[in-house]
Formats: sequence, C-alpha cells, structure tokens
Amino acid sequence: MKAWELEKCIDEFGTEIYRFCIKLCLDKSNAEDLYQQTFLKALESNMELDWEQNPKALFFSFAYNLWKSEQRKNTRRSTLAPCVNLDEANENLLRSEENIEENIFRQELITVINKIIENLPEKIRVPLTLYYLFEQSVDEIAKEIKKPSGTVKSRLFKGRCLIKKKLEELGYGKQEL
Repeated sequence: MKAWELEKCIDEFGTEIYRFCIKLCLDKSNAEDLYQQTFLKALESNMELDWEQNPKALFFSFAYNLWKSEQRKNTRRSTLAPCVNLDEANENLLRSEENIEENIFRQELITVINKIIENLPEKIRVPLTLYYLFEQSVDEIAKEIKKPSGTVKSRLFKGRCLIKKKLEELGYGKQEL
C-alpha cells in the first residue's frame, strides 16, 4: 500500500478504526498501540487498495486480526491483564433539550449495557460492536471474523438475548426501554 493511500484512509475513517480499537482493547493505551499497528501493517503490506470495494472493512479486519493474535499470545503467556472500563464521559454527552432525569437514566442504562457487553464472550461481543457501533453489514462482519454470515446472525441474536436477559435481571423492564 502506498503512503498517500494510507494517509487518505486515515483521514476518511481513522476515527472509526480508533473507536473500534478502543472497543476491542477496553483500554486506551492498548487501543492506541493497536491503532498504530493496524496502519503500520497496512503500510507494510503489498496489497492494492480497491476503492470500489469497502476499504474500511480491510482496516477493521487488520485491527481485529492483530488484536486476536495479541490475545492468543497473552493467553499463552498466562499474563492477561484485567480489563478496565472506558472513560464514558466522552461517549455519553447529555442532550440539552431533554430533562436531567431522562439524561441520568439514559447514561446509567448505557453504562450498564456497556458493562454487560464487556462481560460477554469475545465471539459475541465483536459482532455486536461491529454491527451496532460501526454499522457494518452481516456479510462484512462475516468476512472480517472469517465465519459464515449465518454464524454472525446467530451471534448477534444470542448477544441481544443475553443483554435483554441481564437487563431484566437487573430490574430494567420493557416499559423503561
């Protein structure tokens, strides 16, 4: 990949790749490392970037594969670091036209859902993150994680069911959602 192509990619969707890295790593410093490794890998590759296809998906798959490789390495070394929560102050800005009580409830619900998602198994958490946060299609996710689209759909369904079940256990009813 040429440097000018990489620069264009960083300008166009670098922020989305960075947010994906944060969601994968659950830690800002590790996410920054993964983000840099993703674009370094793209620069070192001899791939031709096809702008007619979805070049953003290529970078998502680079990031996912690098992260997955790092997880395997850490597991082998038996030195997994505990996950830390994201600083959600930046992600959950209050909307000024709504009342304070609704904003507090919404922030609390988002925090609870994020914690539930963080505790889901990786095979369910990654498709949920790609589908809902980055609005990727099932087929794009299937290519990135190298699984059939039916498996992705099944994992999305299981993830939604697990989130719903956990929310109901925590006392969030259907009328509150």
